[in-house]
Amino acid sequence: MRDFLKTLDIKIVLIVVLAFLLGWQLGHRDVQFKLATYRPTLSIINKEPPKNINIDFKLFWDTWDLLSRTYFDKKTIDPNKLFYGAISGMVSSLGDPYTVFLAPDQQRFSKEELNGSFSGVGIQLGFNKEKRLVVVAPLDGTPAKQAGIESGDVIVKIDDKDTTGISLPEAVNLIRGLKGTKVALTVFREGEADFRDFPISRDTIVVKSVVVTYKEIKSGKKVAIIKLSRFGEKTEDEWNFAVAEILSAKPQAIILDIRNNPGGFLDGAVFIASEFLEGGSVVAQEDSEGVKTLFKVSKIGKLTKIPLVVLINKGSASASEIVAGALQDRDRAKLVGEKSFGKGTIQNAEDLPGGAGIHITVAKWLTPSSRWVNDSLGLDPDVKIEGDYEDVTKDPQIDKALEMLE
Repeated sequence: MRDFLKTLDIKIVLIVVLAFLLGWQLGHRDVQFKLATYRPTLSIINKEPPKNINIDFKLFWDTWDLLSRTYFDKKTIDPNKLFYGAISGMVSSLGDPYTVFLAPDQQRFSKEELNGSFSGVGIQLGFNKEKRLVVVAPLDGTPAKQAGIESGDVIVKIDDKDTTGISLPEAVNLIRGLKGTKVALTVFREGEADFRDFPISRDTIVVKSVVVTYKEIKSGKKVAIIKLSRFGEKTEDEWNFAVAEILSAKPQAIILDIRNNPGGFLDGAVFIASEFLEGGSVVAQEDSEGVKTLFKVSKIGKLTKIPLVVLINKGSASASEIVAGALQDRDRAKLVGEKSFGKGTIQNAEDLPGGAGIHITVAKWLTPSSRWVNDSLGLDPDVKIEGDYEDVTKDPQIDKALEMLE
């Protein structure tokens, strides 16, 4: 009997020691484990948390489990949507409309847009200083432009969805859709008392980044007008082709039209500005610690000697403001038109597992003279000329640019 009790004591001690070791390992995140909730069944792989973070996730899982057990319409409970929604809420809590989590379908839309081909209505979206969803620019030749949507329009509703607090990816997801289907946009336009409703049919949107036309002015000079609509994946190749054409045509002056250009890649902005500048700085990036990184002219420009005027308006944002600000600060060109949109921050786009992605604001950008154009600041034109938004056959801004080049 004594031997039996002794053996039992040893077994108990071993069990206690093993339990202690297992608990210690789990507490220090040295092993992976799986946890299943009640409904739906969920497999969770543990991961080392960030340092100095001490948050009890019991509330999160209790809420998840409560929804799973008690929500009346079980068919609508999609674990992936709950998961992506939780991440999206975490990111949006920063209060920065340009720092966003992109679920796989939203990530796909974002990449399609930078590639220059997608199905939708053809508008670039952003946020005003009140963080309301606004039209940065309607793209030329698209359903939105043809319907009468204008830069600066505040989108109040997308179909029946109120846009208060909406994220950019969510808005894009609601507006995009199959070719031939319709979406209704309710907008508020500054200076008007009532909302406007625009029912718009979606179509395939193919946007060429660079288009060149020519015009002869009274003095006999030939002017090349470069319409730069975005800074996307194909922009540099299209730009090089356009520059070769311009050099062959030998114009005496150039108008760079970046009106309604919502921006794109930072490297693309440096590339375009470098075509017109001889050395020196283009833009500075300043991080959260105040450390500045200077981006200088990246190549030998081929259009550095030709007289230049740049057209901007309230739809010129981000990368297009970088180009315009550099050319203005460096006294390379006069800006003609309206105050620009005012987006002075830089986002990094990161791919995440499962086809998702995230855009994170990592810094602000400054012009060569250290101007920050964010929010309502924008870039002020050297010559202010309002656009004629009632008569599309008239373009007083380009007329003024041509007059200056006489």
